[in-house]
This record gives sequence, C-alpha cells and structure tokens, in this order.
Amino acid sequence: MGNLPEIFESYPAIYAVGKNYIITVPVKSRCYMWAKVGDKMYYDESNGTLRKLRLVHKIEVPAEELDAAKEYTLYFRNYSSDKDEPVVSEFTSAFRSVDTDKEKINFYQLADVHSAAKEAIVTAGYFEKIGEDMDFLVLNGDIFNDGNEIWWFTMHHKVAGDITRGEIPTVHARGNHDTRGEYAEYFSDYMPSENGNSYYTFRLGGIWGLCMDAGEDKPDDHEEYNYANIFDRFRENETKWLESVVNAENPEYLDESVKYRIVLCHAPFARKHKPPFDIDEERFTYWNKLLREKVKPQFMLNGHFHTFYVSMPGDEYDAFGQPCPSLVGGKAEKIEGGKIYTGSAYTLSGNKLSVKYTDNNFEVKGEAEIEF
Repeated sequence: MGNLPEIFESYPAIYAVGKNYIITVPVKSRCYMWAKVGDKMYYDESNGTLRKLRLVHKIEVPAEELDAAKEYTLYFRNYSSDKDEPVVSEFTSAFRSVDTDKEKINFYQLADVHSAAKEAIVTAGYFEKIGEDMDFLVLNGDIFNDGNEIWWFTMHHKVAGDITRGEIPTVHARGNHDTRGEYAEYFSDYMPSENGNSYYTFRLGGIWGLCMDAGEDKPDDHEEYNYANIFDRFRENETKWLESVVNAENPEYLDESVKYRIVLCHAPFARKHKPPFDIDEERFTYWNKLLREKVKPQFMLNGHFHTFYVSMPGDEYDAFGQPCPSLVGGKAEKIEGGKIYTGSAYTLSGNKLSVKYTDNNFEVKGEAEIEF
C-alpha cells in the first residue's frame, strides 16, 4: 500500500449507506477523482462531468463488490485549468468488511465530540491499544459544534479517516448541532446521504441497521433558529420513509443473512424532555411503535446527553415505548491543561453486547452489558 498522497487531507472514510459504500476523501486542492474496485471504475461526477470544485470527493460503490475485492484504488488528476496536460496519480488501500461470523465484533462510537476532535481520534484507538482489531466505527452526531465554516465537513471525514485509515467501514448519524450554521444546507453534498436524505438503512455483513435523524431538539419557531428550520416537515417525510422500510413486501431486515438489527440516532427518541425540548412526542411514539412491532432491533445507539447510561424498555427514560435497549455514550470535557474525551467501545458476541467507556488516556471509566 502506498503512502498517503500529499493532496489528501486525511485517509479516506468509507461510509456504509444503503447497499453501498461511499468512499469519501477530503483534499487540499482541486482535483478530479475516481476509484477502481475489482475491474470496474466509479467516479465522483455530476451528470457526466467529473467534479473538481468541492474539496471533499464522494464516490459511491456497491458494498458487495468492495467486500469481495478487499481493496480499492483511488485515481486523482491534477487541475489548474482544463487544458493542462493530465497528471494521474493513484493510491491503493486494503479494505476489510465486517465478518459477523467472527466470535466477537468490535466497534467504537464517538458522539458529542464537539471541540475535542484530536482527543476523540486518540480515544477511538482503544482496540488497537489492547491488541484487538476494530471492525467498524460509529459517528453518532455532534462531532463538531456547527457548520459555520466549510472545513466542518472536511474535519468530519478527517476524524473518520484518521481512525479507520480507509480500511474499515464507518456509519454516520447526523446530530442536532450538525443542522446548524451557514453551511448546514450543503450537508447532503458533503456528508453521507441516500437520495439526498440524512436517514437511511445500511448493511455491514450480517448487521442490518437504520440511521435515524431526529433533527433539531427544539421547535422550529425557536428564536435560536432564526426562522430557518422546517424539521417538523422533515420528520414527517422521514416517517413516510420509515413506513416504506418496515412495510416493504420483503423487508431486508428479515433476510436470513441478517444476524443483528440495530438502530442509530443521535437523540434517544424514546426519552421525554422538558420544554422547550419536548418536541414531536406523538411522532416519536409512532417511530418506537413501528420499530418495536416490525423491526424488533436488538439494540439502539445514541448520544446527545453528554453522559453514559443503558436504558432498558420500561426504565425511567422510556417514555414512548422503547423498542430495545438504548445505549447512550459520548462526552467531551475541559480539564486543567487541555481536554479529555470519553467514548464507547462495544463488543458484540453471540447474544451479548458489552460496552466499556474509555477516554483518550485509555482509562476505562465504566462498563455495562446487555443480552438479547
């Protein structure tokens, strides 16, 4: 495998979306980019024209092809004017899909990182530190504070790329802070999405998952949003999509190849909140009902509260009919002389999910286990 090209801002991030992976590469200057998987080429293009203006390249490839090939090659061509003599360079990386036949599957969740990105990148190296492989990464919202600068997108991918080195998948769920700022309207151009939507299903081997998006955490007319939000309409459309997923004639989550059904959402939408955060309770109750009666997920991963807990159905935090255990974890803190970030190191084995809450000093601050 080659060294990281100078033009790359970080290693690629490989996001699982639907039945595809989106190979995402932040770059330092304009270039064209495409990928080879097996004997096929895939391009970052717009209606037949290769993209060059945005400094984040996204190339969508079928997951089954990359899983089988176990590597990909990125080609990138210089750009200063369209008449320059083309100079094409390449970068090849190994790729390891999630093998759900393994005795145990390790994955790490970052949520509510905010301004502690450097610390979070170190924290997610927990499995490497203890001499084990990490199988995939979860970014569960609020990795940065808001989208007031265009580099906000680049830094998301840099976090994922620096942790995974483009060799294992990442799953991304949008947080409420990710909806804010001047550049938030460009989310689907720069971040993982399906048909322009920030909610979607995903597959990682025998894991079938739902990435849900609860949007902002206060009413649309709240003064903080400057009359720019229509998240009630957004969640209405998301509900129609969720209905189409769970009521499909042959839903994918019932396929015999699926061993685990999981849900990701930044905000735990079964929990009741005090005003002004008590939004859309009827709709969230309906979401829980659909998941509980149709999908029957084994567990849900959440963030948002800057703390760590496991909520079981019927517990104090279950106000709207929680469909499964909800595991909340992710917290950034300021300390004397710097910052500390604590995330969630998960191990999935048989019918058990264990979690250790670890920080960037690799100290284990707590742990829990559920069975399903």
